[in-house]
Amino acid sequence: MNERRRLTGVVTSDKMMKTVVVEIKRTYRHPLYRKVVHLTKRVKAHDELGCGIGDQVQIVETRPLSREKRWMVETILKRLNQAEPQDQGA
Repeated sequence: MNERRRLTGVVTSDKMMKTVVVEIKRTYRHPLYRKVVHLTKRVKAHDELGCGIGDQVQIVETRPLSREKRWMVETILKRLNQAEPQDQGA
């Protein structure tokens, strides 16, 4: 494994071609005030695996692929179970 940064997040949008928006949530305690701080960051990632909204993915830092894309989806950790509409039969 190499030294590139890897983050885990949830896909919030898949409307672009080969691009998904991944929301990364981070929680930590403030060093002075001891209050829990919640941070949310949204990044665009290149997607060759076909992620869907709600999937938990691991993204890896890469070279700039476009003006806003600097990440690539490495693996899909957990897929959101989307029920397929059942054919009512004719």
